[in-house]
Amino acid sequence: MEKREELQQEKKKWLEEVYGKICTKMSAECTRVGDRIPYIPENGRYEGDLAETDVCWWTNGFWGGILWQMYHATGEEKYRLAAEGVENKMDAAFTSIGKLNHDVGFMWLHTAVADYRLTGNPKSRERGENAANILAGRFNPLGKFIRAWNGDSNIGWMIIDCMMNIPLLYWMSEENKDPRFKSIALMHADTAMEKLVRPDGSCNHIGIMDPLTGDLLEAPGGQGYEENSSWSRGQAWALYGFALSYHHTKEVKYLDAAKRIAHYFIANAAMTDYLPLCDFRAPEEPVFYDSTAGACAACGLLEIAGFVPENEKKLYEDSAYRILRAMEEHFANWDENVDAILEMGKVAYHGEAGQEAIIYGDYFFIEAILRMLDKDCFIW
Repeated sequence: MEKREELQQEKKKWLEEVYGKICTKMSAECTRVGDRIPYIPENGRYEGDLAETDVCWWTNGFWGGILWQMYHATGEEKYRLAAEGVENKMDAAFTSIGKLNHDVGFMWLHTAVADYRLTGNPKSRERGENAANILAGRFNPLGKFIRAWNGDSNIGWMIIDCMMNIPLLYWMSEENKDPRFKSIALMHADTAMEKLVRPDGSCNHIGIMDPLTGDLLEAPGGQGYEENSSWSRGQAWALYGFALSYHHTKEVKYLDAAKRIAHYFIANAAMTDYLPLCDFRAPEEPVFYDSTAGACAACGLLEIAGFVPENEKKLYEDSAYRILRAMEEHFANWDENVDAILEMGKVAYHGEAGQEAIIYGDYFFIEAILRMLDKDCFIW
């Protein structure tokens, strides 16, 4: 018992130290970046503004999410003002609906819905409702899935990433009492659980479905190494996504799915000292890590820990802590003159870019640390 208390004190000390570093770095970053919308730093700095170059890009909500999390944790007005600026700029995306896709949840949960949850801004609620209607409109009622991406070649495609977008639909039904949105989310989650999650807890990234029947025709490797491999960020999307479906529905099958995926993720991350590889089933060389997968998975593990019995919590909480601590030690850059915290992200296994910092890695890392300190804002 005494040893356990010492470990808890050590964890608390580490979390407070990291929180202090986050506050220092994000304060400097907010001053530099303001309401510009960043993605990947170039030579250590976020250059440009995706609001001007690609306002429909799927990651455009994550900077806003960081800003709202920091505003909620610190109360500093500069974060709120910058977040509101990001949200206003994203209105332009609604004039190009044909370019928006399944990722509208990532885009507006972190901006408009976060704003509405924290401030009650009616304009933000309207934006969230617009995004929810776009996502619901992508639902294929024959196959019972939300279609991924756009274009004639993707008509029957669904992807595991969308499990992180359907909380927008749960929120909409909770907000306006219209069951259509939740029912779409439920049907999509059930199809993903059946078609994309494998018996061992690993997941397919992509499912190519017959759009008339919902039969699974093919499961290509997508952003992972190859077909039947195990893209780690896809595992993290599934882990957190099914945990969030349980959060909103209390249907045990979703918690069971999240736990099965979590056990698979934990076992694989442990083999590389809790620094997740980009694909758990890729060849030993070259070695590609993905810090974004670890950060997202940590959030999902903490979400699961909030719902399981006391005697199960330790596995999920301690695993999240080990992943976060390992990544902070090996992948974090705390230089306040350099943008982004977590380095060693990987967009796709076969992508031309190497290991790099990516905005959503920082979002999930910050969310996880704040969660462990009970300072987070629930965005999902």
